[in-house]
Amino acid sequence: MTPAFTTVFVAALVLTSLFRVWLKWRHIRHVRAHRAAVPAGFADRIGLASHQKAADYTVDRSRTVIFDIAVETLVLLGWTLGGGLDALHALCAAHLDGLAYGVALILGVGFISAAIDLPLALYRQFVVEARYGFNRMTPALFLSDLAKQAALALVIGVPVLLAVLWLMGAMGEGWWLYVWLFWCGFNLLILFVWPTWIAPLFNKFSPLPDGDMKTRIEALLARCGFRSSGLFVMDGSKRSSHGNAYFTGFGDNKRIVFFDTLLDKLAPPEIEAVLAHELGHFRRRHVVQRMALAFATSLAFLWLLGQLIDAPWFYAGLGVSSQNTALALVLFFLVVPVFTFPFSPLGSQLSRRHEFEADAYAAEHASAADLVRALVKLYDDNAATLTPDPLHSLFHDSHPPAAQRIDRLQVMEKPA
Repeated sequence: MTPAFTTVFVAALVLTSLFRVWLKWRHIRHVRAHRAAVPAGFADRIGLASHQKAADYTVDRSRTVIFDIAVETLVLLGWTLGGGLDALHALCAAHLDGLAYGVALILGVGFISAAIDLPLALYRQFVVEARYGFNRMTPALFLSDLAKQAALALVIGVPVLLAVLWLMGAMGEGWWLYVWLFWCGFNLLILFVWPTWIAPLFNKFSPLPDGDMKTRIEALLARCGFRSSGLFVMDGSKRSSHGNAYFTGFGDNKRIVFFDTLLDKLAPPEIEAVLAHELGHFRRRHVVQRMALAFATSLAFLWLLGQLIDAPWFYAGLGVSSQNTALALVLFFLVVPVFTFPFSPLGSQLSRRHEFEADAYAAEHASAADLVRALVKLYDDNAATLTPDPLHSLFHDSHPPAAQRIDRLQVMEKPA
């Protein structure tokens, strides 16, 4: 069984990596082929220079991802068949045992992987993003964020890992169900505490000032029957010029957050339409559906890990000579993306369907024309390509192509 599993793993890794690279090259060629002219539906809304900037930005980012895929593939082979995880296990086991060993092993994999990714992250932020005028982050802020993320990984991650590893060892063959229940509870807790306790560590959140914008939003919330714990503006501009808006929290702790960059770029009616779209996700219960899907998927994965955890061929087939719960956890979540990538279109399709439904809700409770104007501005300002490769989009894009969204919204526009 061991040689067969090794062969299956290597074949799946190579095929998945090559397919991902091929998708990126398709995307690059498609975007370049349409660089010379703005698509007909946007010709009177977006200039040629902006369209070409978006094409160049997309190509540069895609090239970076191709390099990322190559590094990811080599790192995964290094951890598994290359003996990296075996070596880290030997180092940790020589000095620690029990739960302390398991936590050290998992954190070691996480921090080493993050260190390998660090040069790539620096290049993405300070070269690619800066080349197109999007980066506003300073090296000092980058390092500060990195230190805070590491601290959070220790403060939150260590207790979570201790709980998971203890449950895996103490709950018998049904450990996977107890771990799943704990994981669900932990995620719900994080949703509740994130807006108040964690997000402010990275950004400043100020109440939305009084004025026409706030009046419009409060009227929209009343029409839609939505209650929140506050309307806030986030200083997203200190890291990037990209704009966005989002909900966070749940229950009575829901917040509506606008990037300051979004408020600078859009007119009040357009912001109202964007918020109506986000409210559509709430009213159509998309957040609950996605959470339920995530919980169901995690249950299936943990059950599968429960079937593999005592199988010697699972460890040996991935180049690991020892066998324990911490190694099983690391190995499983290192290799599972290799086998789940072919199912990516299912998740993307569900997400795009939700976006269309939220657009339809926005057209009912605000102005479809204002949402169109807002989307066009955001596509322009964020240098989002208007001509993605269809197959690449099928696998990677959580939002429908720009032309499809605009066409649908224009049909929904109400007569003046």
